[in-house]
Amino acid sequence: MSAFIQQLPALIGVVIGALGSYLAAVRGDRARFRREQAARWEERRLAVYADYARALKKTVTLTYRVASHLGNDPHPHPLSLQEAEPLLAEATIARDPSGEALIMLGSPEVVEKARVWVVSVMEMERFLREGRQEPEAWQALLEQQRAAREGYYAAVRTDLALPPGHGARWPLPPVPQA
Repeated sequence: MSAFIQQLPALIGVVIGALGSYLAAVRGDRARFRREQAARWEERRLAVYADYARALKKTVTLTYRVASHLGNDPHPHPLSLQEAEPLLAEATIARDPSGEALIMLGSPEVVEKARVWVVSVMEMERFLREGRQEPEAWQALLEQQRAAREGYYAAVRTDLALPPGHGARWPLPPVPQA
């Protein structure tokens, strides 16, 4: 027995070392899993944010074209409202699934900024459906939409801890007066 008692401290040391090694490995695996899971969710959120922006931008581009047809915008490819209606409906239908994914995965701040942006785009659509030919009023709506888009992108960057980006405010040629 005395040999066993003499070896007991070494045996206890081996058990403690094995237990410590196991706990360290488990803790490291958990931390790695959490990091990988967070990265996957960030990738998914970025994809959802980009899909929503792309879907909404389709509607914005169509409104530019209709506004050009009415003489409110310098877009080089005018499109009548009658020709644009099915395209606008298609863009809205395509936007709905992106919006639902945004609501499900987006941060509250991003979802709120997305709401502000889509409301400004809806105001642009209403302006055009009324057939208004007021370039100054159209420019005000464009500024409102651009500010809302900037707010959306800023919220996305903040949510994903991305650096600040470009405001995408390029000078456009003035609308030719008829």
